[in-house]
Amino acid sequence: MIYNNVVAREVAEYLLEIKAVVLRPEEPFTWASGLKSPIYCDNRKTLSHPRVRNFIKTSMADIISEEYRQTEVIAGVATAGIPHGVLAADVLNKPFVYVREKPKTHGMTNQIEGELGPGKRVLVIEDLISTGGSSLKAVSALREAGAEVIGLGAVFTYGFPAAEKAFAEAACPFFTLCDFATLLDVAAKLDYIKHNEVEPLMGWYKDPEAWSRHHP
Repeated sequence: MIYNNVVAREVAEYLLEIKAVVLRPEEPFTWASGLKSPIYCDNRKTLSHPRVRNFIKTSMADIISEEYRQTEVIAGVATAGIPHGVLAADVLNKPFVYVREKPKTHGMTNQIEGELGPGKRVLVIEDLISTGGSSLKAVSALREAGAEVIGLGAVFTYGFPAAEKAFAEAACPFFTLCDFATLLDVAAKLDYIKHNEVEPLMGWYKDPEAWSRHHP
């Protein structure tokens, strides 16, 4: 869920302006899962734009300072969550670690890189939430290592009910700077999409699998 509507709209404008988000209902993208999607989101592009990068890092840091004051360590989800996590940790002057998808098969076989003491209160940073699966794998790994995960923040979420359910079941509160519904509204108002494209895009949002079946 978005934390602040004003921030969400500004982030949406930035993502559209730098083409970190592309909306293409007539020529859908194919996700790794095979699903067709009218949206492509690459928040890594924000790192190449200092104005956008700085707004995201300060917004993340402000929310953590206001709502997650007990945070002792920031953890980034590899790989795309690492830079956003590092930037927020730097603003907050907090230790940083990152979590791999799975342990390395060589060396120390670490899954969590960096120094993480037992019982530390950790706020996880991710770049994008779709179903929440990769984010919650990182949360689980941190908990297994003895950390107390107090929440997760992300730059963008599609806002799928499945993700909200997964986070609730994992007892992990989360916030995002922007979501699909806000981005769609901003895109229409700023003429990044035509008004007759809003309904098809909302159709995907409501049922991505059905939308994908009709857009082979």
